[in-house]
Amino acid sequence: MAERRKWLEQESARYAALEPAGEAAWRELCERVAQWGIACVPESDTARPSALGGLLEPDLLVLCRDEKGLWRLRGGALCFPTSWSLGEKLGRGMEEIHGTVPGLNAALGSSIHQVLNRLPSDTTVERWNWGLAATPELNLHPARRMPVPTPPVNLESLWLRLEHQALIALPRSGAVLFGIRISLHRLDAMVGTEAGRGLARALRSMPVEMAEYKRLDSVRLEIVSALTRSP
Repeated sequence: MAERRKWLEQESARYAALEPAGEAAWRELCERVAQWGIACVPESDTARPSALGGLLEPDLLVLCRDEKGLWRLRGGALCFPTSWSLGEKLGRGMEEIHGTVPGLNAALGSSIHQVLNRLPSDTTVERWNWGLAATPELNLHPARRMPVPTPPVNLESLWLRLEHQALIALPRSGAVLFGIRISLHRLDAMVGTEAGRGLARALRSMPVEMAEYKRLDSVRLEIVSALTRSP
């Protein structure tokens, strides 16, 4: 929480933004958070994402439908991005946002919009995403130019970076809240465990295009070997 507040105070424009089209959704989010008993944002700050973003652990983003019914990212507080920028994605549709992920649009396509359109107001849809990082830093904004995994592999200097993602409908505004919470797990602690073996299988079977996208193509086989050795 202290680190979230640090980034929001030092570089608020980089880590928090809200388009006019997302203001109603953000105000509703502030009200819902207060109703849940989690945090309370003064009325004067309900259109300022940095205020709520400094009170909760997850990154919070709001998705709203445009005049054509397509979902677009309208704002939020993103303190711990995994190599992407809120400013660059703001206002873009889901296909544009996911366009750099190999195979995702082809696999999901319009179903992404269908899931969001049909999301019940009292239901949370959760999923996990993962990657490997060469730093324990939570904030991997592209402007920080943080290191990426490179050979030779040292598991003590590599972390499994998990994103616990949640989608929650905001019924009054018709928007969807997208929450992301990061956790980090050092790879040397996974040697000889079922988690380590599962990660090794995932790396071994990963398509070349995805390995390149995750910037693991030069190290993944070496990581597999290190993870599957006897502890």
